Amino acid sequence: MREFWVSSGHHLTRRTEGGGLAVTDELLLAILARPELLPPEEACEAERALHGSLTADPRRPVAAAEVTAITDEDARENWSVMLALRETLLASPSVEAAYLKLVRAKPITTPAIFLNQLVHLILRNALDGCEDPYVLRAAELFFRPQRVSVTGETVLLADAELIDAEEAGGHRSPLTAMLGREPVTELDVLDDETAWTYWSRSDAFSMALNLNSNPKSREGLARAIEAWLRHLLHLEVRVEPVARVQDEDWRWFVGLDAEATRVGNAVWNGEKLSGETLSRVLAMFRMSVPDSSRIDPKVAGHPIYLFMAMNSERRLTVKPQNLVVGLPLAARQVPA
Repeated sequence: MREFWVSSGHHLTRRTEGGGLAVTDELLLAILARPELLPPEEACEAERALHGSLTADPRRPVAAAEVTAITDEDARENWSVMLALRETLLASPSVEAAYLKLVRAKPITTPAIFLNQLVHLILRNALDGCEDPYVLRAAELFFRPQRVSVTGETVLLADAELIDAEEAGGHRSPLTAMLGREPVTELDVLDDETAWTYWSRSDAFSMALNLNSNPKSREGLARAIEAWLRHLLHLEVRVEPVARVQDEDWRWFVGLDAEATRVGNAVWNGEKLSGETLSRVLAMFRMSVPDSSRIDPKVAGHPIYLFMAMNSERRLTVKPQNLVVGLPLAARQVPA
């Protein structure tokens, strides 16, 4: 079995009897080691003491006064968020159960940076044993925002953090700059010839995904969605890419990101959308649920459509929690 996504921290935990991931001290220490929580040189004594004591005992109770004693306002906020996350993790039987609790909260108060870390870890568990680089690269969309490059009929997705860092560091090649090409065009694109290299670079997130010209990319995303729902909700679904919605009686859709939700709501409400707005839609999928008892009776037996879109800045930020809270599940059967 090939290794991938070591940076998820899956080696810091272990599986529970139910197949989820146990909340271990090592996992909590990894969260404490995040740059947002490591006290900088100018940190006050209260912050240093809090970090040091939790490093020694990551499960120890923390009094509110210990956080309010921190002088830096941003640091106080970071610690309040982290401790709230820690309490949810400690009170849950698994990382997966904690994630479900966090994203079902109204409103969701956990910052995306922490949710993405949990998604990365959960997906590593859900996709353990996967041998298809297309599925794994597509699954990166769940926890790594993407930059979108559109050239003619080609739509390439590249890791936003990687591209942003290259642009900020002025690392564009002279030829790319002269031709006005985007940095994503300098990355290796995942295809049948380069797929074998994914395993050695999975933690670098350095392969571009050809979303529209290579059908295996959208199929990979479909399989990743199926694995996500199977693992988190014990829900068996079948997801298939579609070019358009040809269904006069469509009953439900889920936007996989904020822009797709906005576009989907507009179409649902019969609004006329501009060509520019519609061009932001990057992919559509049709989902079927074989076990109709798991779905709200008003939707059971009908397909559920999934939309994915970039924003006006050509960025794609998938929100996998939308698949958890946005599906029309029969309430009595939603896993806790």
